[in-house]
Amino acid sequence: MGVRDHNRYIQRPARAPGSLALPRAATVCLTLPVLPRPPRLTSEAALSPFAQHALAAFEHVVGHTSGFRARPGQYAMAQCVADTLSRADLGECDNPTKAIAVIQAGTGVGKSAAYASTAIAMALERKTRVLISTATVALQEQLMQKDLPALAAAMDQPFAYALAKGRGRYVCKLKLERLVGVGGVDEDLFEEEQSAQRGPAHEAQEERRLRLYDHMANLLANGRWDGDRDSLNDAPEPGDWTTVAAERHSCTARHCPRYRECSYYQARTKLAEANVIVANHDLVLASLGMKTLPELDNCLVIFDEGHHLPAVALDQFSSAMDLSSLRWLDKLPKILTEVSRSLQLSLTEDVATVASQLKSALQQLARMALDLVHTSTLGKDGTLRFANGVLPETLTEPVALIHAQAAGLSKALEALGAEVKSVAKEDPSQALQCAQLYTKLGALAPRLSSVVGTATLLLEHGAQPLAKWLQVESESGFLNISAHACPIVPGDLLRQFLWSQVRAAVVTSASLTSCGSFDYFLNEAGLSHKPYVTALEVSSPFDYSTQGSLTVVHTLAEPKNAEAYTAEMVEYLMTDLAQVQRGALVLFTSRAQMRSAVGALPGALAESVLVQGSMSRTRLLATHMARVEAGFASILFGLQSFGEGLDLPGALCETVFIAKLPFAPPSDPVDEARAEWLKSVGRDPFNELVIPATGIKLLQWTGRAIRTEDDRAQVICYDKRLTTTAYGRRMLSGLPPYRQERRG
Repeated sequence: MGVRDHNRYIQRPARAPGSLALPRAATVCLTLPVLPRPPRLTSEAALSPFAQHALAAFEHVVGHTSGFRARPGQYAMAQCVADTLSRADLGECDNPTKAIAVIQAGTGVGKSAAYASTAIAMALERKTRVLISTATVALQEQLMQKDLPALAAAMDQPFAYALAKGRGRYVCKLKLERLVGVGGVDEDLFEEEQSAQRGPAHEAQEERRLRLYDHMANLLANGRWDGDRDSLNDAPEPGDWTTVAAERHSCTARHCPRYRECSYYQARTKLAEANVIVANHDLVLASLGMKTLPELDNCLVIFDEGHHLPAVALDQFSSAMDLSSLRWLDKLPKILTEVSRSLQLSLTEDVATVASQLKSALQQLARMALDLVHTSTLGKDGTLRFANGVLPETLTEPVALIHAQAAGLSKALEALGAEVKSVAKEDPSQALQCAQLYTKLGALAPRLSSVVGTATLLLEHGAQPLAKWLQVESESGFLNISAHACPIVPGDLLRQFLWSQVRAAVVTSASLTSCGSFDYFLNEAGLSHKPYVTALEVSSPFDYSTQGSLTVVHTLAEPKNAEAYTAEMVEYLMTDLAQVQRGALVLFTSRAQMRSAVGALPGALAESVLVQGSMSRTRLLATHMARVEAGFASILFGLQSFGEGLDLPGALCETVFIAKLPFAPPSDPVDEARAEWLKSVGRDPFNELVIPATGIKLLQWTGRAIRTEDDRAQVICYDKRLTTTAYGRRMLSGLPPYRQERRG
């Protein structure tokens, strides 16, 4: 029986005595009744001692924490987590056993308590650590400020926990000192690319930034700031922060004279002492092969909000190079020459000549890109994707030349950087000067790296093509031209770089199934057809048929006729919004659609509407909550990001309006390239990719309605395709069992 047959059946592979025989790459679909005692997937005697210990810890937490309710689904999840993590071999061993559980836990199950208490207890017993990775800051904050402190108070065994952040979230004290005038190198190491015109506005901006840096330096010196950007009362502007942020390329680590005082390395020390580390998917994937986080083959890993993993993988392994802003190439030979002369070192390359040649080659590519894009878009800005990932012959030679020149400069930069570190190591009296000179070199490294990496991918041809495209954008009077390349199969990336290292893991989310099946996610995540993977669906404890309804409005206009459909949908929406008495959420699939709705609002109703982008998300939600609590109607208008992770229980959201099925825009270059490749090998991208991806989004969007066991809410969808088409009914089958109604 294959993975596609997993909805109602269980494969039970033979396992060693004493282990829990859960299905391999199969789903245990649990519809769990309310029982006086939680159901068990198997007898506790069949669990290993590690799993029994972890499960006992979970039961202790539930029984000794105020406000916790014993939920059958939560227990089933905890048992699966305990068994899965106990079966994996950690550390150095021959032919290690791997075990990964993919668990969809419906809203209200209490998944963080189920996995955290269980995994932490097991990690303490096995003398290892837990790495919990999330996709959003909101969940990180919930874990660090609420869930983990509550567990620490409830569990018998004490444990330490810490939040892992990227290096760029911390200040570089050396850079900050240089900017406030206490550094040891006379040259301006942090010169920005600025326009030739310097007016009063620019001078005022510089004065503001210097005051900010002085303030930050004083806070550090007086011990009133730990150097973490997120702990500042007023978050600095991105451009202001980038100038003083710690960076891997510009850090001499132990050779820096500020190493012992470094905010980033002090945070690293806390991580090393923690039993539980909370990170995010981006950091985990970016840290593969480094020593930043625990070794993945020697710890227990939890990926919460796991449905984001495939998208994060594509983003991490994509590459882009800027073809417009090239002044850094004028500075490069000057900087390398000055650094080498300062320490009496020698350069291995004629960097001035090669940098000049590289700049000319990039400028030539920019002109060619502009012509190609404008030819394809009739003179407008836009994107030009190369069919089948094949670079035109006219671009192959220029890109190959760029690759060779950039690679040569990159090697020269790395060699000089290694020598600077060597001087710092051999002569501590020069450590300060070396650290600041290395920072100067490090500012160039990311730019060179992006050119080398993008050119490499543009020239690459494999069994599965990459998405390759050129982009032209006009912004504030400037023309931005860039070249991009990105893999198109996230499962391959995750299988090669992540799962090859992980031994014991749980991937969980409220939205891992699509159209009632795990198939799509398992394939996207690189976990399909793996004997060590167990998939489990735990239903929400909510009674959706009693607590809520799903109404599908049948418009006369077809949704594919965007103009007519939007006009009719907006007319229906205005009528329905007039009935809102407390909180509501309207989700749109495009800004144009949302603008049409905003423009149609009558005066009285407009006062009740809060539009995404009109103010910060935090302020928008706070205003919404204040209005509802004061007894007024408040309606949020939002796009995709408001369809996930927004927790508005009770009166804050009694109705979710869905303007249209959330299909992804058809113009995304990566999606286009992948659909093209699937068609070329005889597969159907619409049924294989588009429908499942949309089904997951729809599951998330409808999930904004019922957030607690006491909620009463309705979902109104204006897209009749949900009930009139076969693919719509597929999506409908994967939604919570709302009471269904029809209008129109």
